[in-house]
Amino acid sequence: MSAKKFFFMNILLVLTVSIIFLFTSIAFAGKVIKIGASMSLTGKYARTGVYTKNGYELWAEQINARGGLLGQKVKFVVYDDQSDPKKAAKLYEKLITSDKVNLLMGPYSSGVTFAASTVTEKYKFPMITAGATSEEIWKRGYKYVFGTGPHNELYYVGAFEIAKKWGFKTIGIINADDLFPSSLAKAVHKLAKKSGIKEIFSEEFPKGAKDFTTIITKLKAKNPDILFGGTYLPDSVLIVRQMREQKYSPKMIILSVGPSLPDFQKSLGADANYVMCESFWEPAINTPGNKEFTEAYKKKFGAEPEYHSAWAYSGCQVLEKAVKEAGCLDKEKIRKALAKIEVTTLLPGVYKVDSTGMQIGQISMVAQWLDGKREVVWPDKHATKKAVLPVPSWDKRK
Repeated sequence: MSAKKFFFMNILLVLTVSIIFLFTSIAFAGKVIKIGASMSLTGKYARTGVYTKNGYELWAEQINARGGLLGQKVKFVVYDDQSDPKKAAKLYEKLITSDKVNLLMGPYSSGVTFAASTVTEKYKFPMITAGATSEEIWKRGYKYVFGTGPHNELYYVGAFEIAKKWGFKTIGIINADDLFPSSLAKAVHKLAKKSGIKEIFSEEFPKGAKDFTTIITKLKAKNPDILFGGTYLPDSVLIVRQMREQKYSPKMIILSVGPSLPDFQKSLGADANYVMCESFWEPAINTPGNKEFTEAYKKKFGAEPEYHSAWAYSGCQVLEKAVKEAGCLDKEKIRKALAKIEVTTLLPGVYKVDSTGMQIGQISMVAQWLDGKREVVWPDKHATKKAVLPVPSWDKRK
């Protein structure tokens, strides 16, 4: 073979390999794993919905930087369900049938998730919830919905341990007439009975209520040691403001959701102090990757993360583990993986579900606003401060 012919054959070989590599790269680049979700980007759950979406987005960005899932990039397909359960159900139908997403993550709130999961169950499509904890979701015999946060009956175990330690004897329970706060109130009723704390007041208020003066007047007359409120952010802020106006100060105040958000303290200032809440996550806890998550979140979104974002990110960590365990995108194999795996995430405890898919391995901490900061006061393992009780009367506060 002449040198010239050898040279041209090598050139042809190089070109052929390059063309094959180019087309392979283009084909690979076109492969994207689509993850569907609806989210409350507007409506009454918009604030927490946006936090949840942020957690999803950060995980997607980071896994893509690591080479993707099963070697493919992931992309979220997210629609605004406007905090409406019926709209969410329609959107999950669209995600499955029209968008043909490969994987699903859940929406925000128990009520919206309850509706969406009827659709995912119909299509036998596994869905991981990272914004819902009401037991009612898992009491229907469904096989395709998996929780990642502690269910409602685990929310306030620590709060009642604290209450018993301080010798508190009575409780008043108020809640919005929505699935999640109503479910929480039932769980608190059970915990109170189990703890030997007497329930002396209970009242439900319409979601979106704009005035709590009548309820607070009734509470003040009954004077329970503990006030529990099944609330969202707007409810919790207004309740505290009107408690101050009426100079009502029970010995222990526990409100759900609202006090776990930075806007609670921003709205109330020093009046936020001493209020307790559940917390699935805090920046200070020592869980794997927590410091890195917190720093990455602040860099991407220009704000401190809160537990809804960390919860959403953790839900995606569970999804990642399940897909890798399945080794493919087969829905039945992923469902089986979700039913059996145990995963360490940003949240305290471990992802582990019972036979219904309800989460049993994660724990809910108790936090309290003290000197303008949300501090973990239970369990001792994660505590950043000791609980300050009884709550001082309004005229004795700084």
